[in-house]
Amino acid sequence: MKVMILCGGQGTRLREHTEVLPKPMVEIGGRPILWHIMKLYAFHGFTEFILCLGYKGHVIRNYFLNYEAMNSDVTLALGQKHSMEFHGDSHSETGWKVTLVDTGEHTMTGARIRKGARYLDGGTFAVTYGDGVCNADMRRVLEFHRSHGHLATLTGVRSPSLFGELHVQATLVQSFSEKPALTDRQINGGFFFFEPGFLDYLEPGDDCVLERSPLERCARDCQLHVYEHTGFWQCMDTYRDWLDLERKWTEGNAPWKVW
Repeated sequence: MKVMILCGGQGTRLREHTEVLPKPMVEIGGRPILWHIMKLYAFHGFTEFILCLGYKGHVIRNYFLNYEAMNSDVTLALGQKHSMEFHGDSHSETGWKVTLVDTGEHTMTGARIRKGARYLDGGTFAVTYGDGVCNADMRRVLEFHRSHGHLATLTGVRSPSLFGELHVQATLVQSFSEKPALTDRQINGGFFFFEPGFLDYLEPGDDCVLERSPLERCARDCQLHVYEHTGFWQCMDTYRDWLDLERKWTEGNAPWKVW
């Protein structure tokens, strides 16, 4: 199963870092938050990734193109017959398959999914953003998704932040409202599982926003369910969020580090 990660946003509220880096490459504990997200999925057995690139996408591209050289012991033979030998399993990301897709600098989230969909395998797929971490068991979320037999599942979390609010009856989402006034309801935690049929909800054009019409219509059609995650979840939306995540990692109290 493939995991699509939306990596194209400009991170305007994190300008302390994103003037020079795309938001998914902002580091926590010396590693990009994107790496932390991928490690979570890989721990639960999902190691095929589609990275939908946009703003400063070349930074992410270069990171993975040079991943072996930067994370392995290596012997170089210099001169005319230049060669490079990597030694053993110097890092634990062996076996990952990463597809890098340029989806445009100003493309919206739904359009990024539609553009990256050509690299899917025709089955269930996961989607998440490149700026949030949690400790959800993705295998259980997938099991729940398959149990209801509908097109879409998202993780619902509770947070003081303003994200897409969910009106839920049992697990079926009755309506999806993007960034309403703050209440005590669940919000969209940003970790999704979709069936291929969900792609039909994505309108053509670069201005298709996943969190607007696609999810709203999917909810109206009784095709969107929520998996309530009661554990740790945090989005790196601001500089203050980054400081909090960095502090948790530095103090050895990073709940998302399940690997």
